[in-house]
Amino acid sequence: MPHIVMEYSDPVSERVSIGQLLEDLHQTAIGSGIFDVSDVKSRAYACHDWLIADKDDQENFIHVTLWLLDGRDEERKRNLSHAFLDVMQKHAPEVASLSADIRDMDRRWYAKVER
Repeated sequence: MPHIVMEYSDPVSERVSIGQLLEDLHQTAIGSGIFDVSDVKSRAYACHDWLIADKDDQENFIHVTLWLLDGRDEERKRNLSHAFLDVMQKHAPEVASLSADIRDMDRRWYAKVER
């Protein structure tokens, strides 16, 4: 834990290095000092169908969700979301919609298998 999930409109990959952006987001989470390095997991998904306002699929987006176990304070979560936005703005200044969201996962219901 945590999980960084990046979603982006497919055409973004023509102008942005998705792998490098994901790596920089990953390193931002690690560099925050909040998490153990071995716990950070990141992945990216291209969206082939999307709609934004009344512009249909004419505008592109990148949205990052950071899922983490509950209990972190608001300031740390706010700082992480803004740090993610800074990284996205550096990599994708021409993308119309950049957003980040921090989501808590309830520790009582989270389960995993480690091998």
